[in-house]
Amino acid sequence: MFSPEFFIKAGQLLLSLSILIALHELGHFIPARIFGCRVEKFYLFFDVKYSLFKKKIGETVYGIGWLPLGGYVKISGMIDESFDKEQMQKPPKPWEFRSKPAWQRLIIMLGGVTVNLLLGFLIYMMVLFVWGKETLPQENIPLGLEPSAFIQEIGFDKGDKIIDVDGEELDFVLDINRMLLLRPVDKVKVEKIDGSISEINIPDNIGNEIFQSGQISSFTPIFSATIDSVFNDSPALYAGMQSGDVIVSVNGQSIYDWADFSNWMTDNTDDLIDVEVERGNSIYKLNIDRNDDGSIGVVEKK
Repeated sequence: MFSPEFFIKAGQLLLSLSILIALHELGHFIPARIFGCRVEKFYLFFDVKYSLFKKKIGETVYGIGWLPLGGYVKISGMIDESFDKEQMQKPPKPWEFRSKPAWQRLIIMLGGVTVNLLLGFLIYMMVLFVWGKETLPQENIPLGLEPSAFIQEIGFDKGDKIIDVDGEELDFVLDINRMLLLRPVDKVKVEKIDGSISEINIPDNIGNEIFQSGQISSFTPIFSATIDSVFNDSPALYAGMQSGDVIVSVNGQSIYDWADFSNWMTDNTDDLIDVEVERGNSIYKLNIDRNDDGSIGVVEKK
């Protein structure tokens, strides 16, 4: 019924929760012990009716409950549902939570949250160290960007390259989508496909207009019509097309990107097509006899 992968992922989830819960409770436990409070219980998961494991070490019972919805530490003198009226009437003992100064009680109470914040910061730093920050500078998209139909109405064109937004250069050029949608933007400087520089004024209510248009991604990167792979027993394979080939024309019509190629294939029903591809520094002309469904058996490189 369940695959081995399911149990592996379930075990990983349980282990992750266990670590997070244990560290959170340590955030309460450690300052409580430092300030001289008696900790009666330290539990991973809740021990409703019974425990999977428990052992008393010193004054503290350490245990594992069966209900994996959290964990807890029980500190002597902490007023909760287990603290009865008779205990309230007795003077606080030196080892009780209620006998401690307000600043110590505050540190104990905030200890778990503090550990969560520090752990989140540590995990984020580790992610940055291992995987780094995601960047996509404009120079990595030499063919420029494809603006949505709506965003073309304010002056952007296919192949525009973003130079800066309000004077700010973008490490991740597609951040412009978020910026236009969520924050005020006055001007966007772009390099047009002919090499000219243009500064486009952005309307004040652009974010609302983008949202209402339904075209949330104002820009998408343009990539050349590069072949990632060629299907076995396909027309493209028999014609000599190879992985890494860049389609530059079909039946004499120039192909700028994969969208151009896809649109041409949809709009034209010619059975035999002449495809020019760039391979290394050479141009090769291939004659391809299309399948009955119009395909040639290639996959786009993204």
